[in-house]
Amino acid sequence: MTIPFNSSFPTLLQSMPIQNNTKTIAIMAILLVGVGATAVVAVQYLNATQAPPDDIIIPATLNVTLLENAGVMIETNDTRIYIDPIELNSTFTDYPADIVLVTHPHGDHYDPTSLDIIETESTEFIFPSNMTAECAAYEATGVKPRDTIMIGDINITAFYMYTLPVDIYPASHPAEANWTSYIVTLDNFTLFHAGDSKNIIEYYELTGTIDLAFLPLGPGCQTMAGYEVVNTLERIQPTYFIPIHYGDGVQDTWIASYGDDVESETDCTAIVLEYWTMHTFELE
Repeated sequence: MTIPFNSSFPTLLQSMPIQNNTKTIAIMAILLVGVGATAVVAVQYLNATQAPPDDIIIPATLNVTLLENAGVMIETNDTRIYIDPIELNSTFTDYPADIVLVTHPHGDHYDPTSLDIIETESTEFIFPSNMTAECAAYEATGVKPRDTIMIGDINITAFYMYTLPVDIYPASHPAEANWTSYIVTLDNFTLFHAGDSKNIIEYYELTGTIDLAFLPLGPGCQTMAGYEVVNTLERIQPTYFIPIHYGDGVQDTWIASYGDDVESETDCTAIVLEYWTMHTFELE
């Protein structure tokens, strides 16, 4: 079992500016005080020689840490999943990966140095199948859009990820490359990580099925950007949205420009994180 993130959180805090610092544009039904108490109980029984009494119920939580660029770390009480981790330092050897998903081979999404830091003998790697050399290097499972893999009780589905040509310039993420976004369902909570993508027609297939969507904010020549992100939220209709893949200050200017549209035109709650900060969801 992987130690819950909150139980060893102070160690990471000493080496990097991770903090639970969120700005929301709607009221969140999340009890952070309860999360803190949960972490204490979890540590107590992880270190104990006996199992907790039957009448002690440790509420399930899901911790999301926004790393750099499109990188995220997702943790439940027993699983740690990374998507597109880059620029990790040696501190992350204390946070080994159970599963690593990579959307495509561009250097701001695929970083072997970071993968080596979090890799263990049991880490499961999942890459797009056309990353042939990379799949061989990490003994990764190669996938293409619509492939589904079960790892324990976690369902991982590769989905579409592509951009379009702009004027005379070819697409930076061509559809024919079969690079992948990911749908991950664990503990009855479904996440979607778009990688680098435009607001593509296939998103209609996801409408109403996603609890948390990670969508990029730009740049518009290589990903969705501006009001296109709002249109994507209207199309997917996730419950929560966390922006990824943004430049310095872009997350604040984007929410200032489009936050009211998200609130008025979608049923989605935006959770805006700085890089290297964490947000906790209480799971039912």
